Amino acid sequence: MKKVFVSGAFNVLHAGHIQFFKDAKALGDYLVVSFPPADLLWKLYDKKSVLDDADKMAVLQSLSMIDEVVLSTDEDVALSFRSAFMQVQPDVLAITTDDLYTDAKRALCEQCGAQLVIMDKRPPEGRATSSTEVVDRIKAPAHVPLRVDFAGGWLDVPDKAIPGEFVVNCSVSPTVSLKEWYYRQGAGMGGSGGWSVLNGWDPVRSELGLGVGWQDPAVIAETGACVWCSGPRPVLEFKNTGEFLRGKMAVFDTRIKHDTPGLASLERNYGKIAKAARVARLGVQEQDVSVLAVGVQLSYQVQLEEGMLPLERIGDSIAHKYCGGGHGGYALYLYETEQAREAALDSCEFLYPIEPYCRTFGKDEPVAWESKYLERIFRQNVRKDNF
Repeated sequence: MKKVFVSGAFNVLHAGHIQFFKDAKALGDYLVVSFPPADLLWKLYDKKSVLDDADKMAVLQSLSMIDEVVLSTDEDVALSFRSAFMQVQPDVLAITTDDLYTDAKRALCEQCGAQLVIMDKRPPEGRATSSTEVVDRIKAPAHVPLRVDFAGGWLDVPDKAIPGEFVVNCSVSPTVSLKEWYYRQGAGMGGSGGWSVLNGWDPVRSELGLGVGWQDPAVIAETGACVWCSGPRPVLEFKNTGEFLRGKMAVFDTRIKHDTPGLASLERNYGKIAKAARVARLGVQEQDVSVLAVGVQLSYQVQLEEGMLPLERIGDSIAHKYCGGGHGGYALYLYETEQAREAALDSCEFLYPIEPYCRTFGKDEPVAWESKYLERIFRQNVRKDNF
């Protein structure tokens, strides 16, 4: 009988583990699986066990391809399974190509006369997965805000970043969820970043993979009115709750399709973008909507120079600009008072109120649309699942 031995945390059992067990069992006749108990997993690898040891043992023992399950008990990061391995005396130790301790395991096999087999990590059904991804999906919030950008857009794209400059934005409600997403498709308000956060994906990596910047998932996850340092990855300089903006923001649906990735290569004046962001940064720092409006308006002027269509003034707005760089979608409007915003909302059926959103103490708090604005959206035949 040819015994095959494998070890691992197997913290959240998923399809990738099943494929690994199948491939290992194919190397022999009898498969032994070893895992460290919860206390050792934490001590050696700084990982918290999702299942207790008895549950994990029961799950592994229930799999048809596994013949025996043992515990790894040695306080050795590379070879926590050494004692179990010596007791079982397997013919094969199977590991994957991304194993961090290949040299130590090869030496153990040479000492014991076992064969070390390094297997390719084969994804089940053509898609790789990991315990980290599963945990991220479990931890994903049920509701997230979207965002408006005040100034500094494009300075969050790694190859456009300018050291010492800033990106200024704010997360906003009403919130969205996988079930309820009332904003129009092509919104320009960070929808793809919000979708990534809700699904538990790595949102920054997802956005950078689209060829755009990191500001959307960064502020959606952080919440509040934020000032970020321009650079390859999000670094928060400071934030506040954004309460100074309550009752003073609205978004206008231009009914024009928004496409930021498709316009990333256009020429634009990054020096002027940086100047607008410096002014907007001061507005957030001083919590002064009038100063912030100057930065927003400077940002809008750059958008016009880039070729975006002029926006109409709606009511007594003090500043406006397109959300994002996609030449469409929603546009942000700022008002000096709540009364001025209310008058503007009454005058324009494509204008919607938004509020600053700052999550407190990690709470996952949905913020619903007011019924009269939901009715306005439905009148315009906006699908619930658009994002």
